Amino acid sequence: MIVSVVSIGNSRGIRLPKMVLESLAIKDKVEMEVTETSIVLKPLQEAPRQGWQEAFTQMHLQGEDMLEDIPTGEDFEWEW
Repeated sequence: MIVSVVSIGNSRGIRLPKMVLESLAIKDKVEMEVTETSIVLKPLQEAPRQGWQEAFTQMHLQGEDMLEDIPTGEDFEWEW
């Protein structure tokens, strides 16, 4: 497939057809690999919630995983 290189501000880029984006499930980022003779774009293979377990473990170790007291009763007024 041949695509045109277009001006984007002070840079240049390419437009990827919607069909290509949808077929590869590309949202807003791709991994780019540059070799001596080519540029390879690959969809990111991010796992949902990647790194959450480590973050929760760190929060627990630092005592940051407790709920704060939430005021109740008719005398309390929320401020927006």
